[in-house]
Amino acid sequence: MEHSSESKSRILLLMCQHWQGRYLRRAIHGLKSANEFFGLSTKEQIQRIGEEAHSLLQSHKQGQKGGILEAKLRQLISYCDDQSVRLLLSIDADYPKLLQETADPPELLFVKGSLEVLHWPQLAIVGSRKASPSGIKQAEQISRELSDAGIAITSGLALGIDSAAHRGCLAAGGRTIAVLGSGLDQLYPRRNIDLSQQIINSGGTVLSEYPFGTPPIAANFPKRNRIVTGLALGTLVVEAAERSGSLISASLALEENREVFAIPGSINNPLSRGCHKLLKQGAVLVEGAEDIAQHLSGAIQGQLDFKTATAEAEKEPEPILSRDGLLEFIGYDPLSVDEIQLSSGLRVEEISIQLMELELNGHICQQAGLYQRVK
Repeated sequence: MEHSSESKSRILLLMCQHWQGRYLRRAIHGLKSANEFFGLSTKEQIQRIGEEAHSLLQSHKQGQKGGILEAKLRQLISYCDDQSVRLLLSIDADYPKLLQETADPPELLFVKGSLEVLHWPQLAIVGSRKASPSGIKQAEQISRELSDAGIAITSGLALGIDSAAHRGCLAAGGRTIAVLGSGLDQLYPRRNIDLSQQIINSGGTVLSEYPFGTPPIAANFPKRNRIVTGLALGTLVVEAAERSGSLISASLALEENREVFAIPGSINNPLSRGCHKLLKQGAVLVEGAEDIAQHLSGAIQGQLDFKTATAEAEKEPEPILSRDGLLEFIGYDPLSVDEIQLSSGLRVEEISIQLMELELNGHICQQAGLYQRVK
């Protein structure tokens, strides 16, 4: 798949900053695009990303295609194409709106499967990995019934409640989304590899914010939970201990003004205490799928209306000047962006995109914000 120079700029900035979205946002704060970052002075670039990250970026500049970072970028894109994995950036039209509205949305998602389902009304279902037979049955039943109503089920592919939620959705012929706490090639737990393939084959999606090769370390999963809840209109907790990752998910949902639902259980069951705690704090008590569907009916309709309006309003992007066309306005004497704009008549953002592409391909170089042709 082709990637714009703006997309490549963002991925490069992520790669050199440990794939942290907040670092990317800091790097381009106040700029119109990530491309503009590469037109800043060396001093300002270092102020924005630090010396270590800046030294990594130097490997791809001025057409040095043999640089380590540039080679890794090409390798990443090639590998994703081979594995049918989409690199979904926060600036892309296919990026899910609800997730984009959260406090800390991932700037890049690795997505295998359907992109369309990311825009469906979703319910997150979470709970204990060591769920009781009753909890497993409840998760499967509610997931199946909500899927029949056209709601996608989002969870984390873990053992217990997560797996039950995915299975219930698949049993109803619905679509489900699995969010990993590892790279897509390091799927965890391994026993759910077949389940992940069923999800993809059934029109669902498996995704992660972590690059290939990232192991499933414990610190990744609390961060993963913000994506699970951020994609959904609400979160259902089926079974959870009083201190558990599921309650962290519920807290994240509340922070984003999303609905939280909980199923009550026996007072003698330790896995009911987390749900009872949520109910005391104002979570919606759930006895069946109908309770959730009725409570979310307005939000579901609102999301469907927004999706329809967005699709109708989409237009083809305006064509921009070709790379060779812009090169005609750049000579062997240094020029500023303003001078290039004056001679070409293009908008600054269009020029920035083309300059980055020309620089990556070794046609021009820049120093102190001035550009000149090198071949």
